[in-house]
Amino acid sequence: MKAAIFDRFHTPLEIREVADPACPPDGAVVRVEACGVCRSDWHAWRGADPDVQAPHVPGHEFAGVVEAVGAEVRHLRPGDRVTAPFIIACGRCPDCTDGDPTICAGQEELGFVLQGCFAEFVAVPRADFNLVALPEALGFTAAAGMGCRVTTAFRALVDRARLRPGEWLAVHGCGGVGLSAIAIARALDARVLAVDVNPQALELARTLGAAETLDARPPADVGEAVRELTGGGAHVSIDALGITATFRNSLFGLRPLGRHVQIGMPLEEHAEPPVPLLQLVYGRQIALMGTRGMAAARFPALFELIADGRLDPGRLVTRTIPLSQAGAALAQMDGYSGSGVTVIDRFEA
Repeated sequence: MKAAIFDRFHTPLEIREVADPACPPDGAVVRVEACGVCRSDWHAWRGADPDVQAPHVPGHEFAGVVEAVGAEVRHLRPGDRVTAPFIIACGRCPDCTDGDPTICAGQEELGFVLQGCFAEFVAVPRADFNLVALPEALGFTAAAGMGCRVTTAFRALVDRARLRPGEWLAVHGCGGVGLSAIAIARALDARVLAVDVNPQALELARTLGAAETLDARPPADVGEAVRELTGGGAHVSIDALGITATFRNSLFGLRPLGRHVQIGMPLEEHAEPPVPLLQLVYGRQIALMGTRGMAAARFPALFELIADGRLDPGRLVTRTIPLSQAGAALAQMDGYSGSGVTVIDRFEA
């Protein structure tokens, strides 16, 4: 099969012919029809994730067709249209059986611990627990664009923050996951304030339903501006980037009893930011929550929003590319401030 591989971190990806993946006894081999290009892939390529060992095939936001299943698989067969959360859980531990596989101690991540989906085929262990059947009406490109971004945003807003109709949501960072949060919040009849430094991203946020937008470039006092635009502060706020500035802006823009959800992955100097504990956590009694991925069992609730016409993940996809351009798409993230989601949808030579 063809795959995009890097031998050393932060060096160009090469398209090579490699062996097809072996099918695990409890797993499946999936022919990849589309795969999103995510900033988490960029983190892996840069060497920021200690779980990633070169040489490596990145990619974790796939949609495709089951090619083969292992002897222990009971609920899938070749030809099934599928996707999966990027967190491949064990399916047996108490966290998994209680419905929280995103904190499974035995988890493995596609494109990080496991070889990823910038390839024609990918092997998925424990397929009965981790693979998700795609609705016939949902195309492969839209499903891949949905990827970890829409699913992570869905869990953040629905399962963690419990966003309610009429509440204000402030979204700090309007990349793929931030735009996903805006679209989901509008599907839930919440009001959205989009915050970013990129006018193009803010314009796309408006098209997805943001009621207000805020340019966060200096000298803006973002926290004060958010509180003013939302009539006292956001009820729910997310940091979709994972940097100290957006984290603090998110906290300071909340109203008393507001809920902050950390979606963006904080790395390096951003991993331990100062927290205004007295003023905000103690004084305003705000809540700080984390989120990461989504359980396979929660996909049907997300698919209901799509089937009802309240959410269209395809609108997030702004560019499709062949596999040969995957490396260039990652390299652009070194300094690229574009908007929307890029999806690999062609794997031919």
